Amino acid sequence: MSTKLPGSSLQQASADGRFHRQDSAFRDVIKNGSRFEPERGRYHLIVADACPWAHRVLLVRHLKKMDTVPDLLPVTVVDSFLGPEGWCVGSRQVDCPFVPGTGNHIPGHEDKMFLREFYLAADPSYEKRPTVPVIWDNKLGTIVNNESSEIIRFLDTAFDEFLPEDVRGITYYPEDLRAQIDDFHSWVYPHINNGVYRAGFATTSEAYEEAVFPLFEALERADKLIGDKPYVFDDRLTEADIRLYTTIVRFDPVYHGHFKCNIQQIRGGRYPHLHRWLRTLYWTVPGFKETTNFASIKAHYYGSHKQINPTSIVPVGPIPPIEPLDN
Repeated sequence: MSTKLPGSSLQQASADGRFHRQDSAFRDVIKNGSRFEPERGRYHLIVADACPWAHRVLLVRHLKKMDTVPDLLPVTVVDSFLGPEGWCVGSRQVDCPFVPGTGNHIPGHEDKMFLREFYLAADPSYEKRPTVPVIWDNKLGTIVNNESSEIIRFLDTAFDEFLPEDVRGITYYPEDLRAQIDDFHSWVYPHINNGVYRAGFATTSEAYEEAVFPLFEALERADKLIGDKPYVFDDRLTEADIRLYTTIVRFDPVYHGHFKCNIQQIRGGRYPHLHRWLRTLYWTVPGFKETTNFASIKAHYYGSHKQINPTSIVPVGPIPPIEPLDN
């Protein structure tokens, strides 16, 4: 079979102009007693700094201090440019603005140039788009999981035996808040996390308006829900904050202009609570600033989506990409 898999997210727009996100194909879990036992030196995380879904996993990895344990879950970062060949894990130059990744340093697979090669190694019959994030199992030579919402949950506990004592047992999906967190995701995911894509990748005005108006209604709802609290659920940082943050931090730099989500910006006074919450996370909670790469974010969206931005010119603004906390 051909080793060329579809690369661009824009191929998911249907004939009626609506964007449809594909389902993730690999849905296993790292846990004791399973096929994928927690081990050091076995697993590898492949991400794009630009991608909000991959960003979720980078955040949990940092918050749980996995990055402080050698060989626990090393990271390969792909190039910011997503082209016809898909995400590139090797170093290369392309004819558009881009931010290079780390290069491929997965033991035994250093010759692989594109993410699709890992997908085809895991499943030779795979025909969907290769997406990030990916947890690769170097022992079995396969993908454990490529669904970010599931990865961040099992990373809560999967490697606790190897982690510093101060983060063992910390979960961002606590049992007493699960019903509330699930309810939060039930409207944030379709209208905000995926809503920006439904607006940005729409190819008809009807499909665009179906997405953009509910998006801004949901932003209003999130602003009121957060209010004066430090986190979505009072003083407890949960996956609700993590999953919302990776979309909101990209909103003014890319979604507002590039995806035509331009009714309002997060800054500017319309969403004072959401804006304060965003800046508090970025400037005061270790892990949020460190895993946010504005250069890669802007280079990816404006450089990769030629159907939306055929010149690949990356706008200078907004300046700054995120405002100081004291504004």
